[in-house]
Amino acid sequence: MVFNCPICGKKVEKRAEDSNLTVKGTDFFPFCSQRCRLVDLNAWLESQYVISAPVEEDKDDNPNEPENVLK
Repeated sequence: MVFNCPICGKKVEKRAEDSNLTVKGTDFFPFCSQRCRLVDLNAWLESQYVISAPVEEDKDDNPNEPENVLK
């Protein structure tokens, strides 16, 4: 299968899981190179990526409290 690198957009082929198959691919999948892989890692470390959904409490935290009570 062919994908696009999420950093630069170059086409990247996924390496075959079966080692007997000789398919062009990259060891850096889903990135095209080590450079794009490190650019993505740096973006995470610099907090350029964030998870936008708020963290919700598990319902199991207060098993005695009814679920439909307004706070």
